[in-house]
Amino acid sequence: MTLADLPRGRWARIAQVRVAGATGDRFAELGLTAGTSIRVIRHGPFGDPVQVAVRGFLLAVRRAEATAIDVQVDAGGTSG
Repeated sequence: MTLADLPRGRWARIAQVRVAGATGDRFAELGLTAGTSIRVIRHGPFGDPVQVAVRGFLLAVRRAEATAIDVQVDAGGTSG
């Protein structure tokens, strides 16, 4: 499952970030790394952008980039 597919309010762990270049580096700086808990807050109009809670802050990610972030839903999927 990708971050773009994760339903609103569900917690997951980042399994892999498949974003290269400057964007991939920036995601790593922001804490979007394997093993990090992440929750979708909302999807924008037409699904873009995806607002997420990660490491105590909110971040908006383009849907195209969210499809390159693989996640695994936590057991229960309701807390982080």
